[in-house]
Amino acid sequence: MVVGDVTTGTDLLVVGGGPGGYVAAIRGAQLGLDTTLVEREAYGGTCLNHGCIPSKAFISATDVAHDAGGAEEMGVYADPAVDMAAMSEWKDGVVTRLTRGVESLCEHAGVELVEGTAQFVDEETVRVAHGGEGQGSESIAFEHAVLATGSRPVEVPGFEFDSEHILSSRDALGLASVPDDLLVVGAGYIGMELSTVFAKLGADVTVVEMLDDALPTYEDDVAAVVRERAADLGIEFAFGEAARDWEADEDGLIVRTTDEDDEVTEYRTEKCLVAVGREPVTDTLGLETIDLAPDDDGFLATDDRARTDLDHVFAVGDVAGEPMLAHKAMAEGEVAAEVAAGEPAALDQQAIPAAVFTDPEIGTVGLTEAEAESAGYDTVVGQMPLRANGRALTVNEREGFVRVVADADDEFLLGAQIVGPEASELIAEVGLAIEMGARLEDVAGTVHTHPTLSEAVHEAVLDARDEAIHTR
Repeated sequence: MVVGDVTTGTDLLVVGGGPGGYVAAIRGAQLGLDTTLVEREAYGGTCLNHGCIPSKAFISATDVAHDAGGAEEMGVYADPAVDMAAMSEWKDGVVTRLTRGVESLCEHAGVELVEGTAQFVDEETVRVAHGGEGQGSESIAFEHAVLATGSRPVEVPGFEFDSEHILSSRDALGLASVPDDLLVVGAGYIGMELSTVFAKLGADVTVVEMLDDALPTYEDDVAAVVRERAADLGIEFAFGEAARDWEADEDGLIVRTTDEDDEVTEYRTEKCLVAVGREPVTDTLGLETIDLAPDDDGFLATDDRARTDLDHVFAVGDVAGEPMLAHKAMAEGEVAAEVAAGEPAALDQQAIPAAVFTDPEIGTVGLTEAEAESAGYDTVVGQMPLRANGRALTVNEREGFVRVVADADDEFLLGAQIVGPEASELIAEVGLAIEMGARLEDVAGTVHTHPTLSEAVHEAVLDARDEAIHTR
């Protein structure tokens, strides 16, 4: 029996239960809006279920095994055995706990949860098709809508995902066993994170990248630290090559690439992971019905209040453009909900940090030296190598550095780049400093705990002021 279409109403409709969506829903409910959240798959979105959280769980688990197995220099001798099934079960447990937590937080805040796929009927109504045969649909009238439908992996022509031979990042995180060989197409942050995971699990990993280096969006000396560590793990790189085609035989896969001279190279592998980026999911919403058109890349243009060209329709997270980061989505979700509730909120994105959870990690915020100079600043730069940091040496880390960029005239901090252990945590201090309009002297005058990695931030700031104590 098909359930008939019913119509309900809400003050704030949120489409998509990922980081931007569920935060917008909870914030809207906190502000007294009758709020409805529509999610078609799993609360928490890609980030929590198939991206950020499961990948970091694997990274942490594989680091434990790898570090224990390579600690002879510290007098520790071990030969860890990895049970991939048990590791996956633990990872799944982490994900389940967090997804249930998101659902519970929404319910506690008074958010109405609806499962299904939403499409616009007009500028004030969506129809939600419920999953499953015979589940029917319902129409929801709204005053304000927040679009938070996220993104999906980009497919390379001829390398469509099949979950068996050609893997997306989601497929790779769901593997039941470690492949003997893994070819990774793409040396961006997703490709490098997962390459590191599988290399530490024992796979022979080759990374193919059409550009001339790994992590091409990062400065050369930052990327070099990660690339060299990856090479130490046995990861091989083929730069300047683009994936062309592939075929399967009884021994696995043959993947062919071409370079700028059309020279073909063949790679024998068991699995091929394609990680060349992500694209926004805006084609499920029926946007043409409300004359709301994404740009050529599929993104929805928004103003500093997260509003689209329709003032009562907001877009947050990956559908709203770069940077495609969960914490940026959360910040946008809060602003969208507050604006919908009549609050004087707006976005200020000058200090959104980014992190890459490779070995070692990368953390960045604000402007690089080149970006600052391009913007017209006269810059001063300070740097602290981790080989001179006591805490880094006690955790057996020697490579990497902290670099800060400031305005030479007034010493306002403009940005920082960190590559080393816990870079994703360390970058928050500089982000706070930029957000607060702190100067070099403010951070220099802040006493940092010894011995900690955070002292490297302090020392880099001192170096920018020609006051460094522990570097020369």
